[in-house]
Amino acid sequence: MRIGELAAAVGVTTRAVRHYHQSGLLPEPERLGNGYRDYGLRHAVVLARIRRLTELGLGLAEVRDVLADDAGKDLVEVLTELDEDLARQEAAIRERRARLRGLLETGDGLTAEGPVSPELVALFRDTARLSDSPMAVKDREILALIETTASPEERERLIGLIGGVVDALGGAERAHALYEMLDALADADPDDPRVEEAARVLAASVPDELVPEGTGAGADDGFLRAFYADFAPAQAEVIRRMLRIVTEERS
Repeated sequence: MRIGELAAAVGVTTRAVRHYHQSGLLPEPERLGNGYRDYGLRHAVVLARIRRLTELGLGLAEVRDVLADDAGKDLVEVLTELDEDLARQEAAIRERRARLRGLLETGDGLTAEGPVSPELVALFRDTARLSDSPMAVKDREILALIETTASPEERERLIGLIGGVVDALGGAERAHALYEMLDALADADPDDPRVEEAARVLAASVPDELVPEGTGAGADDGFLRAFYADFAPAQAEVIRRMLRIVTEERS
């Protein structure tokens, strides 16, 4: 048989046959004088077994173990491991579907920045009237980023601190006034006199625990460069000065 005839007989593509040759799963027959490979029945038997095993979900390395004469694992062991892995995948899918159903049924977490946790949904809800502020939108995007990348413990701590600011006496009003100040600097120069005022108001409003030691010190920090670049120049300068103020107060 030629490669096309072998592939057709077993129900695979010639590309698959060549891939199995390259992977060492299917021995290559010798070429005839005309340069064509001549496949025998044994090649078809092995190729059919490879097809059956891969259709069960085995990876090529696992198929190689099963086919090898000195296999470290027999077929029962390989299939048992595959079954256990599929069971783990099923459990993960059920958990994801349950979360999706919860989101679809309640709508919680389906914000513009979502999906986010119920805790962050509650925080966004508390500041809902600030939704028209471009700076408030950026804050929510950053909070969603933190929630995605921080550990569960750190995420809980940060959301608790931010929620404490909003819940504090006059917290929402101060936030509204601060966002207005920052929004007004969208087209300002970094040396605008309002920058210093906004930096001091921001420093007085942000809990010390929200500014870790060394924040803003790394001029070569790629994330910080990207962070500042996302703001207008005067707004970025407000944040830099706020960090300097907090740092100086600590020393």
